[in-house]
Amino acid sequence: MKTRESRNVTLSLPEPLLREFKIYAAERHQSMSALMQEALRNLMSGSTSRLEARQRMFERMRTAKDRGTKGRITWTREELHER
Repeated sequence: MKTRESRNVTLSLPEPLLREFKIYAAERHQSMSALMQEALRNLMSGSTSRLEARQRMFERMRTAKDRGTKGRITWTREELHER
């Protein structure tokens, strides 16, 4: 999946990991570059998904219905941690 704008980069890996990676790529009939591109895309899309989920959570918290507190905290930390 090489594009015209691809650039070479140097990546340092421990020798055992590099050997495993080469075998992994060969077993799947894919280049190491293609696998790294796929892994990086998955990693970055996961970050985007987490960010979007976090934003949705905060939006839901902001627009949540009042649960009887009228927005006030009526308890102390100590009360919450009492046993």
